[in-house]
Amino acid sequence: MIFSLFLFIQVLHYASAGFKVDTQNLRFLVGEEKSFDLYLTEKLPNDATVILSSTQAGLVKIRPSVFNITKNNQNLHWNISVTALSPGYFVISTNVTSDITDVSSAFVVVTIEKSIFLFYLSEVVGWIYFLTWTTSFYPQVYENFKRKSVVGFSFDFLALNILGFFMYALFNCGLYWIPEIERQYSERYPRSLVPVLFNDVFFSINAVIANLIIMGQCFIYETGTQRVSITAKAINGIFGILAVVSLALSIAKVTLWLDFFYLCSYIKLVITIIKYIPQTYSNCMRKSTSGWSIATTLLDITGGILSMLQMILNSYNYNDWESIYGDITKFGLGFISTLFDAILIFQHYVLYRFVLLFIIQALTKKTIFFCP
Repeated sequence: MIFSLFLFIQVLHYASAGFKVDTQNLRFLVGEEKSFDLYLTEKLPNDATVILSSTQAGLVKIRPSVFNITKNNQNLHWNISVTALSPGYFVISTNVTSDITDVSSAFVVVTIEKSIFLFYLSEVVGWIYFLTWTTSFYPQVYENFKRKSVVGFSFDFLALNILGFFMYALFNCGLYWIPEIERQYSERYPRSLVPVLFNDVFFSINAVIANLIIMGQCFIYETGTQRVSITAKAINGIFGILAVVSLALSIAKVTLWLDFFYLCSYIKLVITIIKYIPQTYSNCMRKSTSGWSIATTLLDITGGILSMLQMILNSYNYNDWESIYGDITKFGLGFISTLFDAILIFQHYVLYRFVLLFIIQALTKKTIFFCP
């Protein structure tokens, strides 16, 4: 009995032994060599073999990739050299024959690039589209203020937009600021870093504030006969019910909080696909884009095009085209937003401007030359 208890205590002691690395991110150019340090927190009770391998073979050369540890070995630290052979994005993981050793933190995310120029170009493109998308909400605020009216601005678009960005802000804030959510994410995706940056948090909160300002304008400026349609109310109601049910399940610990925040992000994705339809339809019925800020559309389409351009640049630089068709949702949303923006631009600058000129010409029986 005493021997069994002693053996159990020893197992618990060695079970705390684990491998760790000094960095979990390495960025290379093709042909470049870098290194990271691998640590063992406690000595092992038995001999073991350590194997370092990458999730994509042939992209790097690891030295040493295999080495042995003896129970009498006092060395708890190894320097691992990595040479980049081909562009890509993958993970170097640690595997140990001993099953009482924790290796969950012993991984390195490796990014190998073709060109440092493309990397910085992608960074610049990313910041430009972040700034254009961040400022794209405020031309509509100014347009409403200048006209002292929101006639022509779709209330359905606004209602969907507010809910969508509120859900997106919840998702970003949850994953960025709440440690418990970060922990759940790390447990579910142990080889991946949390995908939310401060830029994402700032953008989503800014979007909520801007849309709330526009909603306030709808209460103080002329609205005409505009109202939020039953269809938009029903869509928001369905999404709201889904969110409340998911929240209740998370509070009751039936599901993880991470699942609630991801549901919020999925709601945002669906809303992004459908939110432009009401404004496009309204313009079509009125044969006019009056009340809608074209500057908002120009900034939005610039951000959408640059967003897709950044994905293409990164895919080429890392030889990782799966990031596009493997994550078709992100690319597809950028494409759909750009498509609807193009329709709104066509309505504003071509379709209804020509229609207006044609009507004026018919009424005055004078020839009017169109000057863009």
